[in-house]
Amino acid sequence: MIGFRFQEFLEEEKKQSPFERLLEIFLELMTHTSGDYEESFRWLEQLDQEYQLTDDDYTLEDFRKELEEKRYVKQNEAGEKLLSSKGEQLIRSKALEQIFGKLKRSGRGNHKSNYFGQGEEDSADRRPFQFGDSAEHIAFTESFKNAQINHGIDQFQMLESDLEVNEQFHSAQMSTVMMIDISHSMILYGEDRITPAKKVAMALAELIRRKYPKDSLEVVVFGNDAWEVKLTDLPYLSVGPYHTNTVAGLELAMDLLKRRRNPNRQIFMITDGKPTCIIENGEYYQNSWGQDPKILNRTINLARQCRKLNIPITTFMIAKDPYLQQFVEEFTEANNGKAFYSDLKGLGEFIFTDYEKNKKKRF
Repeated sequence: MIGFRFQEFLEEEKKQSPFERLLEIFLELMTHTSGDYEESFRWLEQLDQEYQLTDDDYTLEDFRKELEEKRYVKQNEAGEKLLSSKGEQLIRSKALEQIFGKLKRSGRGNHKSNYFGQGEEDSADRRPFQFGDSAEHIAFTESFKNAQINHGIDQFQMLESDLEVNEQFHSAQMSTVMMIDISHSMILYGEDRITPAKKVAMALAELIRRKYPKDSLEVVVFGNDAWEVKLTDLPYLSVGPYHTNTVAGLELAMDLLKRRRNPNRQIFMITDGKPTCIIENGEYYQNSWGQDPKILNRTINLARQCRKLNIPITTFMIAKDPYLQQFVEEFTEANNGKAFYSDLKGLGEFIFTDYEKNKKKRF
């Protein structure tokens, strides 16, 4: 019998060396322990005892030595082991693969906008050729078709009126500030919310570096106060005994974006709770119970200011309590931004979708 025979496709598992297998686990532990090398190894030893991760041919001591030989870790002046720049880049890459999947690097690294003209990337639309259009943008298949229809095949000729060109998207740069809540509630009630938040931040940083190299990304953490952190600090972020001063975070984010002479600006805010703190007359005004009108009004007013400055705020709420959602809805309405109420598993996917689809402005 002539035909095709189909059978189940079984993808071969990628073979990992003992070092590669342990490295994945080690980097995961380094994220959970906020970069504590020794604590990560204590956890790794416990996992090894329970699940027999190593054997006589390759021990944890061998893994320690290979980490140093391959320069994934370094030693500071105090003699403490920590990730090297190579290790920090790897941990961001692993976060990118884990949250966003493997992405191909783009040569241009720009977002598409909704404007057509002499841009950088072809669209599916075409228009008649005009003087000044580049020859590389001519749609030759459609142009030949037009010439045949207009002049026949026997005496083939192509005139300027037969030519069509592909429309192109204008590319735009984006300036983004990511705000990460490091208040105590991010580890409250036995639920670890700070680790996935850190992973998302590391993944987004690596995404921008690879696919949108012309974009800028700055990271702000906020608790009682707010301060900027470097991308290399992300694996080491930890939760403090802080309240949630969303106002301080927004003020710093706005200040950073104002320094960027770019009309395309946005704020991503990852949080699990309502604002509970502001600074008033140089002192902290706190209300752990939340829903304090003085604190909420200051926060909502900043959302309105961002709206006037054309700075959309996308809030990723990783808690689903109804009274918390009410605040986010009011905040989002004041800014005319976006809000996602996601579980910890879907957080990265939501951020990636919004980052890709955010509309750009051209001035």
